[in-house]
Amino acid sequence: MRQDTTMDLAIAGLAHSFDELRVLDELTLAASPHEVLGLVGPSGCGKSTLLELVCGLREPGAGSVAVGGGTAAGDRLARCAYMPQRDLLLPWYSALDNATLGLRNRGVGKGAARGQARELFERFGLEGFEGAAPAELSGGMRQRVAFLRTLLAGKPLLALDEPFASLDAITRAEMQEWLAAALETEPRTIVLVTHDVEEALYLADRVAVLSARPARVVEELEAPAGPARAGDRDAAVTDPAFVAARERALRALHRGAR
Repeated sequence: MRQDTTMDLAIAGLAHSFDELRVLDELTLAASPHEVLGLVGPSGCGKSTLLELVCGLREPGAGSVAVGGGTAAGDRLARCAYMPQRDLLLPWYSALDNATLGLRNRGVGKGAARGQARELFERFGLEGFEGAAPAELSGGMRQRVAFLRTLLAGKPLLALDEPFASLDAITRAEMQEWLAAALETEPRTIVLVTHDVEEALYLADRVAVLSARPARVVEELEAPAGPARAGDRDAAVTDPAFVAARERALRALHRGAR
C-alpha cells in the first residue's frame, strides 16, 4: 500500500497500545521533504514508541504511518535511519569505521566507505580523529560520529531520539548550534524527539507538543525563522519571536500534562 509521496512522513489516526496500556491516541502528523519536525512531551508519553513506529520497528495498533509513501514496516525501515539516545559506538572500531557502519550495511566496500566518511570528517569537526577509539573522544565528538553514521546510512528520513540528552548544558548548546549548521549543508527530513522545548524550537521548522500518555497532539507551532540556521544560537533563543514561541509551547505542555 502506498500513500501520497509529496510528504516524506504522513501519520494518520495513529494509536498504539502495549497490552492494556494505551500509549498513543489518534495522532495525525506530517513532514514534507527536508523539513525538521520536533516532538516534545512529558516523559513516558510515547515519543520513543512513535519513532519506532515511524522507522518500521513496530506496527501500529490502529491508523497508518507512511514514509515516502510506503506504509509497510519494511518500506518504512528502508527509508529511515534511527539515532537513539546513546551513541552506541563500537569500542573496537575507530571513529572512522564507526561512521561507515551504515554504508557497510548497504554493501559499500570498506575502502569506498572510508573514503566517503573521511570526506565529511572535516565538515563535521572531526578531522584528525579518524583513527581515534570512541573512548578517546569527548561526548560531543561521539555524538558527531553517531550523527555522521546516521547520515551516511543514506536514508531520506532521520529519526533522532534525544540525541544530546546525555551531554552537559554547555556542550549541548554547542551541539545544537553545530547540528543546525550541519543540516544546512546536508539537509534531510528529520523527526527530532526532545524534552527540551528550546532545543526543539531552535532546531526544528515545526514543533508538535504531545500530551501525557496516551499521547495526542496538543498543539503544533511553526518555529521562528531567522538566526537559528545562521548558527547564532544566542541571538536565536533571545529573539522576541522565539521567546513568545517558547512560552506558547510551555503553556501547551502544561495543558497536555493535566
